[in-house]
Amino acid sequence: MKNPWAQTGNYKTRYEEDASIFATHRELVSLLLFLGALLVLPQLLARTQVFILDLILVYSIAVLGLNITTGYAGLINIGQAAFMGVGAYTAALLAPLGLPFWLVLPLGGVVAAFFGYLVGIPSLRVKHLYLALATLAFQVIFEWSVGHLPLLRQGGAMEMPRVAFFGYEVGFRNHYHFWYYVSLALLVGLALFWRNLLRTKYGRALVAVRDNDRAADAMGMDPGRTKLFAFALGAFYAGVAGVLYAYLSRAVVIEDYTFAVSIKLLAMAIVGGLGTLVGSFLGPLFLELLDVNMEALSQAIKALGFSVAGVDVASALRPLVFGLVILLFLIFEPRGLYNWWRLVRSYLRTWPFKY
Repeated sequence: MKNPWAQTGNYKTRYEEDASIFATHRELVSLLLFLGALLVLPQLLARTQVFILDLILVYSIAVLGLNITTGYAGLINIGQAAFMGVGAYTAALLAPLGLPFWLVLPLGGVVAAFFGYLVGIPSLRVKHLYLALATLAFQVIFEWSVGHLPLLRQGGAMEMPRVAFFGYEVGFRNHYHFWYYVSLALLVGLALFWRNLLRTKYGRALVAVRDNDRAADAMGMDPGRTKLFAFALGAFYAGVAGVLYAYLSRAVVIEDYTFAVSIKLLAMAIVGGLGTLVGSFLGPLFLELLDVNMEALSQAIKALGFSVAGVDVASALRPLVFGLVILLFLIFEPRGLYNWWRLVRSYLRTWPFKY
């Protein structure tokens, strides 16, 4: 008989079973326990540590969108931070008008999706490096436009108002905790949508166009429409992340959405594992914690006597370690941290048996 708690064989006899998200009850229960631990975690940490968790959740949403565009559709996008900026500046313009944050969030995503659709138009004619240059052009145009528009204060700080939710006033002490739970709820919802989308004909079309767009066209799929859909949806995720980041930081400045941030998001996708759901979480987690611990690493290096007068070791180490980590992952683990998770999951799936 089929064991619902341990995957000891393949007993699937219906298409509904084959399309199920969880193979066993154990996977579902472990996920629920993990989400329960995430709900309790902020209560055990300091306020500054909760802020780091907020950043990880926000970047995870942006990387989810990048994995739709680049990971599954195979369309190189090095302008994801610009889409985040579109969402953030949309929030900076709408929030002072009195709109609630739960309405500003989808509006920021929709505006970013519109620009993602426009940026995806060159993908109908160009590929690979040329498409990457097109997304880079959008990043440059975005930074130039923000820096010259008086409406956006020429890239200067645009303050975001504090929010209230069902009479609950979000003040200084509970600001990071409130946005942690909002970001976590959005991340879980968008991740479930992402996971289910890839099981539909639209998700299969993304993979088919990535592998061979001519073969996909011959099978009745529309490569052009699929590419535009991938860019728009990926930009929507980035726009939502940008709105969250704007509310979290209480201000919108152009420095938070530059080309360097786009490279950082792409690095998170590579380190976590391109085209994977779990990798979209592991990449931001790994790189953000690595960046936070640069100060402790610099202090350890100074303690060993390796220091230069007038040079901030932590600031010098950040780009060095960042580039080194990407290089090492590309050489030794191109499938990212997801591959490590896959091995652990495969072991636990049959535990306590070896096979």
